[in-house]
Amino acid sequence: MMRYEYLLFDADDTLFDFPKASSRAFENMCRAHGIPYTPEIYRLYHEINLELWAAFDRGELTKEFITLERYVRFLKALDLERDPAACNRDYLAALGEGVYPLPHAEAVCRELKAQGHRMYIVTNAVASVQRSRLQGSAFAELFEAAFISEEAGAAKPSRAYFDYVRRRLPGLTEENALVIGDSLSTDIQGANNAGLPCCWFNPAKKPRRAGLRVDYEISDLRELLNIV
Repeated sequence: MMRYEYLLFDADDTLFDFPKASSRAFENMCRAHGIPYTPEIYRLYHEINLELWAAFDRGELTKEFITLERYVRFLKALDLERDPAACNRDYLAALGEGVYPLPHAEAVCRELKAQGHRMYIVTNAVASVQRSRLQGSAFAELFEAAFISEEAGAAKPSRAYFDYVRRRLPGLTEENALVIGDSLSTDIQGANNAGLPCCWFNPAKKPRRAGLRVDYEISDLRELLNIV
C-alpha cells in the first residue's frame, strides 16, 4: 500500500549535484570575462554566495538582490572592473545547462513514478536556471510540475510557500505527502512549518538540529523506496 502519494522533492543537492554544476558554470563565466580561475578564487565566490543565500533563507534579502550582489562583492574583493550583471547572466546561463544528477536519483525517481507516486519539485533556486535544467534532464518526464519560490511569491521554509503549493495540489494532505530535501533550514524546517511529513537526505551524516522534527533520515536515495 502506498504511504505517500505526493512526493515533494528539493532539487539542488537532493536530485542534482549543485557543487559540480556551480563550479563548472563559474569556470565558464571566468573564461568568458577574463577572470583568473583557481580553486581559491572559486572558494571566495562560494563563501560570498553562501553568506547571501543564508540571509535569503532568513527572509532578509531578495533573490534578485542576491544574484547580482554576489558578483558585486566578488569583483570588489578581487579589485576587478567587470560588469557584475553580465557575469551573473553568463553564470546562470551555464548553470542552467549543467545537468548532473546525484547517484541513483534518476533510477529512484523512475521507480517511484512506476509505483504511481505523484512527484513535484519544490525549490528556492532561480526559476530560469531550474526550468532549463529540468527540461534538459531525464527528470522532465518524471515530475508533474516545479514550484519555484520566485513564482510563488514566497520561499521555503515559509508556511506561505507551502500554502501556495497546496492551493495548486488540492488533493495533497498532511497524511499523503512527503517533503524530501537536504537542507534542515529550508526543506525540513519548511515541512515543519507546513505540518507536512519530511525526509532528510543527509549523505554527509550531519548532526540533527534540536527542536526540529525529522520523520525520516536517509543517506542514500535508494532508501527512499523503503519509506514511501
